[in-house]
Amino acid sequence: QDYYGKELQKSEDLKTNACVTSARPLPTAVRDALERVHEDVVARYYGCGLAIPECLASCRILDLGSGSGRDCYVLSQLVGERGHVTGIDMTEGQVEVAKQHIAYHMDKFGYRKPNVEFLQGYIEKLGDAGLADESYDIVISNCVINLAPDKRAVLQEAYRVLKPGGEMYFSDVYASQRLSEAVRKHRVLWGECLAGALYWGDLYSIAEEVGFSSPCLVTASPITIGSKELEGIIGDCRFISATFRLFKVPGSSQATPGQVIYNGGIVGHERELVFDANFTFKEGEVVDVDAEMAAILRSSRFAEEFLIRAGGTNTAAPQGCC
Repeated sequence: QDYYGKELQKSEDLKTNACVTSARPLPTAVRDALERVHEDVVARYYGCGLAIPECLASCRILDLGSGSGRDCYVLSQLVGERGHVTGIDMTEGQVEVAKQHIAYHMDKFGYRKPNVEFLQGYIEKLGDAGLADESYDIVISNCVINLAPDKRAVLQEAYRVLKPGGEMYFSDVYASQRLSEAVRKHRVLWGECLAGALYWGDLYSIAEEVGFSSPCLVTASPITIGSKELEGIIGDCRFISATFRLFKVPGSSQATPGQVIYNGGIVGHERELVFDANFTFKEGEVVDVDAEMAAILRSSRFAEEFLIRAGGTNTAAPQGCC
């Protein structure tokens, strides 16, 4: 709370590139939406990657660790006036910055009433903030879960508040090995999102325990540390910034491989939908998918965007090893 509320006043104050958005080209709609976000909100943004999935019209979205509200204000435009975005953050100063700009953004977007709200609270205890079971279509998070001491509780709570077929789409920092006590107790490395990084393999086991589908790796990029002192403490561990998607697949979904055809109906992704590192769906093209991907597409908000039929080969997608 001190690091993000007091020590850091703007994104240039960060000491590593762990919390710097990767230079991946942005869809036009997202780029345009970003340009309409107030400069004070953008200046206090400390995310990694871009935690904005596709197919968002009219969705209810929860942003874990919403900070100054940058991603929430982008999503506010993408879900439209009939959608809703909730941001929750533990740092009072960040929540205040976000709240101060609600009226400005709603006026700029031409909305008659706000479709965003900001709450102060902990992402491990969403119930304390009044968030009900099965109340969101999507949960996003941008470089925040590493700051939570209990990662399993965060994923468990996200699973609880998601509707059946809902998705958790999140960017975070991962380590190539489990971290030493010296690293995990280092104050600056915590603030820089490294000391709390999960060993990437543990994400798979935690997701399975909680009930999510296997993590789908979307993108990953290495993190560089521009400080000899910090490098000496870290040793031979390597860090990456990665975006994953997890789905709350209902138990009733048929677990059989299939063939899918994308209909090209998602705005900004009409010709092709890069779903993750393993699956890119081109408009009108038949793609064989494994049983899990077939169940994900069938039960999620993507169902109306695909023709899904039984058959195909059960070629399991490779695990997304970072």
